[in-house]
Amino acid sequence: MSIAGRTIVLAGATSAAGQTVAEALIAAGARVVATGRSVERLAPLAAAGAQVEVSDATDLSDMAALAARLGRVDGVIPLVGGWRGGGGLTGQSDEDFAALLPALHAVRATSRAFDTALQASDAGRFAVVSSTAVERPLAGGANYAAVKSATEAWTRAVAHGFAKAARDGERPLAAASVVFRAKGALDPDALARAAVELWASDATDLNDRVLPLG
Repeated sequence: MSIAGRTIVLAGATSAAGQTVAEALIAAGARVVATGRSVERLAPLAAAGAQVEVSDATDLSDMAALAARLGRVDGVIPLVGGWRGGGGLTGQSDEDFAALLPALHAVRATSRAFDTALQASDAGRFAVVSSTAVERPLAGGANYAAVKSATEAWTRAVAHGFAKAARDGERPLAAASVVFRAKGALDPDALARAAVELWASDATDLNDRVLPLG
């Protein structure tokens, strides 16, 4: 199975990780559609060869409109992220929690907006970035671990939806939903390699998997 010619959406791609992943996917022959809320911050992605779209990855209506414009899509990777923590349990402020929630909103919006397209692909892939913090949450990172845990739960629900639709339709499973789990700070190069490799395995071997990064 080849990644060449695949259309892959990187939602919220204006970070350093987004740039690295986009460049790796383009080098592998994929068509990358990168979204962000700022024309200026999308410029380096356009220069790298990505199709850029000014669109809010956390907004379902924006993502649904993008899905309608693109038609065929073979992969979606929401990259909205960030970290806030420290101060023990009492230091887990509502403001920090609110600042972390857009990452979960992006996962929810993109998975719903592109669900039909990913299931229509012969190799649809949905992947999120999580953290080993979910395995052993610390008091100073409780907000962060809670959002990542919710992200993983939602992504596993996407995997169940893919499997159920294939089973009900009496067709082979072609779409897979996976979690990339990073230890410590996210390594953009490790994420890029993992993203490219999503199309090197069959959906039945990937769906509902947690894949360590690095």
